[in-house]
Amino acid sequence: MRKTILHFDLDTFFVSCERLLDSRLNNKPVIVGGTGDRGVVSAASYETRAYGVHSGMPMKMARQLCPNAIYIRGNAGTYTKFSKQVTQILQQEVPILEKASVDEFYADLTGMDRFFGCYKFASELRTKIIKESGLPISFGLSINKTVSKIATTEAKPNNQLKIDAGYEKTFLAPLSIKKIPMVGEKTYRAFCNMGVKSVHTVQQMPVEMMTSVFGKNGRSIWLRANGIDYSPIIEYHERKSISNERTYGQDTTDNTTLKTTIVAMAENLAYQLRRGGKLTSCVTVKIRYSDFQTYSKQLKIPYTSADHHLIPVVLELFNKLYSRRMLIRLVGVRYSSLTAGTYQINLFDDEKKTVNLYKAMDAIRTKYGDRSITRAAALGSGSRTIGNFTNPFNGEPPIVLAHRHQ
Repeated sequence: MRKTILHFDLDTFFVSCERLLDSRLNNKPVIVGGTGDRGVVSAASYETRAYGVHSGMPMKMARQLCPNAIYIRGNAGTYTKFSKQVTQILQQEVPILEKASVDEFYADLTGMDRFFGCYKFASELRTKIIKESGLPISFGLSINKTVSKIATTEAKPNNQLKIDAGYEKTFLAPLSIKKIPMVGEKTYRAFCNMGVKSVHTVQQMPVEMMTSVFGKNGRSIWLRANGIDYSPIIEYHERKSISNERTYGQDTTDNTTLKTTIVAMAENLAYQLRRGGKLTSCVTVKIRYSDFQTYSKQLKIPYTSADHHLIPVVLELFNKLYSRRMLIRLVGVRYSSLTAGTYQINLFDDEKKTVNLYKAMDAIRTKYGDRSITRAAALGSGSRTIGNFTNPFNGEPPIVLAHRHQ
């Protein structure tokens, strides 16, 4: 049976949320992100696009390009609330839902044409979302995820587009190769050096040429340029919490050991959040004393998955909790009230280089193991056997990331 894949994307999501809260922002250039010169643009309204402003741009550059824009720091909690509202509508209406990010969704409508038209159903669903949430949203409909996602991009702003089966290559051919997922700036420059700028040119190239230039990614790009994508819908399930605990072989009051343990836990759990595309808004620390009395404290925080936001909260809770000064048997850290999202949602406070640092660290951990790179504060006997750690360096020490604030 031929697949029918629907892709939804909330238009300029952060900006749209701000306009719902303040109608005076309608039809005006609006930029959401870090308000200082060292901040980064998280979202920019269509009115700012003509000036060259885009998400991920340094805020200082955005101010130079569009000095008359309205600049808003943004509130991650507000955006998460609106995202959950749209998620709930979709969960009630579609058989299989994938939440790709805080503002992007896929749905598998395969087989629904037997009962009613998928395009008609998608159109009515889009109308319902706009009516109930007040947010503009666009969709693309086709036989796979890649074509549907690109169709959504072409439909924007606040519109919809269906690509009939068999017309995928025709639809993609005139587009810029930058429209294909997996083609970033570096890959695009490589294509330009080859004299390739349109998808049509890639469609005419032998797949062997693509693999010789771009390796295994070359084949994936070639397939997507030809409208071929077998990626499955990954069904969305709301995970409520993520946690880790350690029971010591011998009860201890060694403050250094205790803090090393919880910092290692906090750091590793933050990595697990980022790897799973999750953010947390509630941190809990638990202590079990030698007499088996167990105590815990928790704190609500803005949504984040960043070590440098979470570790200070964990240490603060531990310091408030550890009041009896008795021998400790067990300590634990838990992140709860999870929602789908990426670290980018925290760009209101952070520099772009901080985000890039986390991406680089996580890439090393993904390739070589959780403990291949760690903070200096997380080293020591207290960090042993935290989570599923392995050392891939055959006796070599892990890379140490030291922060002057620790």
